[in-house]
Amino acid sequence: MFRIASLATILTAAALACSSPVLAQDVKLPSALTFTAYDTGSSGFNIAVAVGKALKDKHGADVRVLPAGNDVARLSPLRANRAQVSAMGIGMYFAQESVFEFAVKEWGPQPLRLMMSVTDCNGISLGVAKDTGVKEIKDLKGKRVGQVVGSPALNQNAYAVLAFGNLSRTDVKLVEFSSYGAMWKGMVNNEVDAAIASNISGQVKEVETSPRGIVFPPTPAADKDGWARMHKFGPYYQPHKSTCGAGVPAGGSVEMPVYPYPIFMAYASQPADLVYNITKAMIVSYNDYKDAAPGAAGMALDRQNLAWVLPYHEGAVKALTEAGAWKAEHEAHNQKLLKRQATLGSTWDAFLKGTPPDDKDAFTKAWMSARKAALTGIGQDPIFE
Repeated sequence: MFRIASLATILTAAALACSSPVLAQDVKLPSALTFTAYDTGSSGFNIAVAVGKALKDKHGADVRVLPAGNDVARLSPLRANRAQVSAMGIGMYFAQESVFEFAVKEWGPQPLRLMMSVTDCNGISLGVAKDTGVKEIKDLKGKRVGQVVGSPALNQNAYAVLAFGNLSRTDVKLVEFSSYGAMWKGMVNNEVDAAIASNISGQVKEVETSPRGIVFPPTPAADKDGWARMHKFGPYYQPHKSTCGAGVPAGGSVEMPVYPYPIFMAYASQPADLVYNITKAMIVSYNDYKDAAPGAAGMALDRQNLAWVLPYHEGAVKALTEAGAWKAEHEAHNQKLLKRQATLGSTWDAFLKGTPPDDKDAFTKAWMSARKAALTGIGQDPIFE
């Protein structure tokens, strides 16, 4: 009986292996890889570590994950070719667009490429203290909304969600804080009424259990006008039914905005074969890391947004094509995004060859003007002005 059961098990396993469109044993990785990620303990860091362990256990690659506190620090090792991959946030989009902290002479538009990303059960929106009585985004008019000094990604997200409710920053009372943590402590202390966050973050849970409580006003996908306004500020957001986290009833869901996080990416200059093998390893090893960190299940192949705001690396496209996920419409969209990156790059080169102002603020203003003209010239929305 033991021999028969063992033989059946072996034959079943062999059949499953042969039926897979991408075979794990075909992955060829270097002996060592370096990733960057958000700070130690963040969901992005934890997911990067979980993926790295699977790459080590299944494919023999030692993956070192370097934590970094901001987008510049996360990208700098990749730019210097001291790391191959980063588990980024939406700062990747700002780097591609050369806006905010990347609209400076030291950076400019970065040719970054997607590999895979995480979309899980949570949402990323404005959490609102329940004691305010706010039910919809439009009810935030006149309320106190948190801002974090030096964190344009957080602030831009807040403006995008406000826009859904047809509100601008002048319709609310902006309250500045020194950090994300301080802003959410301000929610507990009744110094502010609303702040941006993932609804599964620890800080949000703290407010949820405080006397103030918390709600996440919905952003229904059916509200096309609301979403059009939101996309003017945050084109990276997408409609999503959040089934977990604060503000979501047990067994229910709330329609919230979300964008992928973390976003595994590489520079365009990384060899296609390397990116192909890393992406393929992430696909075929999914079952080995999906339960190893909260949110890691969001790396599933069917949760990838293949027509988003950032182009995919040619190596990743090859792996996604082999896995049966990449279609003609995705390729057409990718080519449009590659054209956008190329336009930004050539415009930046021409801008630097001219006589840009030495003053930092004047430099940024002049660049944003040149950037707008170039993107408008190819029929694409500059988004940031």
